Amino acid sequence: MKEMTIGVLARSAGVNIETIRYYQRRGLIGTPRKPLGGVRRYDAGTLAQLRFIKRAQQLGFSLREIRELLALGEQSCSDTRRIAERRLTDIETRLSDLKNMRRLLTRLIRECAAGRAAACPIVQSLSTGQET
Repeated sequence: MKEMTIGVLARSAGVNIETIRYYQRRGLIGTPRKPLGGVRRYDAGTLAQLRFIKRAQQLGFSLREIRELLALGEQSCSDTRRIAERRLTDIETRLSDLKNMRRLLTRLIRECAAGRAAACPIVQSLSTGQET
C-alpha cells in the first residue's frame, strides 16, 4: 500500500480521523510533515501501529501501557510480559468485582420480588451504601 491521506488511513484502520489526531497528540503515532501547500501522507507503518493500538485496547491495555508496548517493540519480551501480567491482574480483579456486583444485585432483586420488606431493598441499599 502506498502513502495515504488521513481519511484513507482512518478508514483502513477502522478509526475516526479525530482518533488519529488524538493518538498523535498523545505520542502514540507520529505526525508526518506537511509538504508546502500539500497534504500529509501516512505510510503502511502508521496503519500497522493503529491496528496494534486497537488490538491492544481490545485486550484492555490503557493508552499509557500501549505507548510503553510500542516503545519496547519486539525486543523486550520480559518487559512486555510484565505489562501484560499487570493488565491480567487488573482484569481478574475487575471480574471478581463484577461477580460480587452480580451476586448482590441478584439477591436484592430476589428480595424486592418477594415483596416482604417495608421499603424497597434495592433503593434502601443504594441509599445507605450497605447491603440489606
